[in-house]
Amino acid sequence: MRPATRIQTQIALALLVALAALAGCQTVKYRTLEAFGVEKRDILSDNVESARDAQDDAKEQFSSALEQFRATVAFDGGELEDLYDNLNRSYERSVKDADRVRQRIDKVRNVAEDLFDEWANELDDYESADLRRRSRELMQETQNRYERMIAAMERAEATMDPVLQAFQDQVLFLKHNLNARAISALGDELDSIESDTEALVAAMNEAIAEADAFIQTLE
Repeated sequence: MRPATRIQTQIALALLVALAALAGCQTVKYRTLEAFGVEKRDILSDNVESARDAQDDAKEQFSSALEQFRATVAFDGGELEDLYDNLNRSYERSVKDADRVRQRIDKVRNVAEDLFDEWANELDDYESADLRRRSRELMQETQNRYERMIAAMERAEATMDPVLQAFQDQVLFLKHNLNARAISALGDELDSIESDTEALVAAMNEAIAEADAFIQTLE
């Protein structure tokens, strides 16, 4: 997106903070942005970028959590409380990043739905049949690319759940069984957690690539 558009978006979003408190209406938000020359297409592009960045951050955090779990399994002396605290903090950061990913993807869906509804409704406003046809074709092409991207994002989103559940289980287990024998027992889960985390990273990378490709079609 062009720098000028980013500046316009930042100014408009600052105003939206006040407007949202008064109205809380999506239509009002769109109209405010459009008053600054920011169309739904620009909003969608920004939201896709935010979702992509959130997925990238989550991917790194889940990889970090896996390393922390490996360090826990390899424990060979030291403070058991510190070991538990480190693993718990890593799990909590992963939960936070996963929630951010879900929120950002929801925003992408909402704006995309509004954009395509508006685009479809405005096809009837064309006087030129040729321009109407070309616009419909472009809309369908954009929708197809969007569907491919959002499907990749949703697949990546789904891969977070088994990893989060596994980490939660380990944290709870240690919380109530904080001893060397319990830590040794966690080693039995390492292969499964590694496999799930690798699948998550691969899915995130695919979704990030699809997001980058989709953003380019909007520029």
